[in-house]
Amino acid sequence: MDTCRKASELLSQEQDRALGPVERLRLQLHLLICERCRRVEHHFELLRAAIRRCRDDG
Repeated sequence: MDTCRKASELLSQEQDRALGPVERLRLQLHLLICERCRRVEHHFELLRAAIRRCRDDG
C-alpha cells in the first residue's frame, strides 16, 4: 500500500463495489500495520450499519 490515502480510497470504493483480490489483500496488509486506517474502516462500518437501520425503518 503506497499511503494511507490510497487505503482510504479503497475503503470508500469498497462501499460501492467489490474490491479485486489484489486490492483487498493490499488493503488488509495495510490495515494490519496502520491504526489510523483501522479507525477509518471502523467509521465506514458504523456508517453502513446506520444506513441499514434507516432502510429497515423505512
